[in-house]
Amino acid sequence: MSGVLKDIWRHPLKSHGRERLENIDLSVGNAMPWDRHWAVSHDSAKKNIDSDGWMSCLNFSRGSKAPELMAINAFFDEGLKELTLNHPKIGEIKFKPDEAKDQKKFLDWVTPICPHDRALPSAIHALPRRGFTDTPYASISLNNHSSNRAVGQILGVELSPLRWRGNLWFEGLAPWEEFDWIGKHLRVGSVEFYVKERIKRCLATTANPISGTRDADTLKALDTRGHQDFGVYAVVKKAGNIFLGDKVEIL
Repeated sequence: MSGVLKDIWRHPLKSHGRERLENIDLSVGNAMPWDRHWAVSHDSAKKNIDSDGWMSCLNFSRGSKAPELMAINAFFDEGLKELTLNHPKIGEIKFKPDEAKDQKKFLDWVTPICPHDRALPSAIHALPRRGFTDTPYASISLNNHSSNRAVGQILGVELSPLRWRGNLWFEGLAPWEEFDWIGKHLRVGSVEFYVKERIKRCLATTANPISGTRDADTLKALDTRGHQDFGVYAVVKKAGNIFLGDKVEIL
């Protein structure tokens, strides 16, 4: 295996934008710092909260139901705790997700790109360190650029990896090699991971991350391989930092 870390992405407000990082410090049992730190509940949310404060993605606004959300880019200022989002249709907003007046400002900004025949965004929730990951445990997603290209080849188009909303992206691997990591320990930089399971994908990945329109049947493409999985979920077993260019190795 000769894979190297090519990209690091985090999504401070779940399903509402992504930002690229050069490096990140990871701690045992937590998600990537500030990744899915906040999430936007909708007005039909059941809000079944577990002992860690976590809720299922079914409670939140997300790209599978509101594809235009997929076109949001983000920048988070950790010092100011201020999030900047921009979208090609509704422009840019700067706000502090923990402040009530700014939450209303955000809801007014984002509602126009949410389908009005579905549940609408209603509030922002925070879950520090643990993060509102799609798993009932604090996960970090590992993804393979070669697998993304393989899906694009099935569809006959070039697919942006941003469709998959992944955290860590590796280059130099064989397509689908990451599925062989299930049940194994990996090292990236000084961080050690345990790889738990594949990631089952949803309609969010069919939306173009530039325009927010559904334009590629990624799920049908995955079906040709007998599943709808892309990428794997891992948990941090040894804390440390990772940088772009770090190698990934099986322990």
